[in-house]
Amino acid sequence: DSPDILLEFDKVFIDEENVLVIQTARVQKSQVVIKFEGVNSIDDAEKLRNMVLYADRDDFELGENDYFVQDLIGLEVFDVASNVLYGVISDVLQTGANDVYVVKGEKELLIPAISDVIIETDIKNNKMLIKPLVGLFDS
Repeated sequence: DSPDILLEFDKVFIDEENVLVIQTARVQKSQVVIKFEGVNSIDDAEKLRNMVLYADRDDFELGENDYFVQDLIGLEVFDVASNVLYGVISDVLQTGANDVYVVKGEKELLIPAISDVIIETDIKNNKMLIKPLVGLFDS
């Protein structure tokens, strides 16, 4: 997603026991500049360099048709009209214009994540219904 999403958080985690509370945050060019409570010097900040920080997924406010990539991986993809199983989502490619779902079945298929194609995404029941555009699977 865009760097702006990081502005929504009050805290991030280094691990289960170490929490960093965000004092201020702003987007500068395509990066987020964050001031953490208790990090008051260059030496303190250097200790955090290259660390992976985590956020609680409950702290994300997802839109109606927004999903975590990890929740899409493994979904079974069916044709909405014929109920034919095309395969399982194995990857999500972020292309800029729209995401593309990589579906592995008899053949590997690339499915654009657009409303004309994706009819329903049902995370709870591990399935996605699609309506392929004419010629989408021609090769």
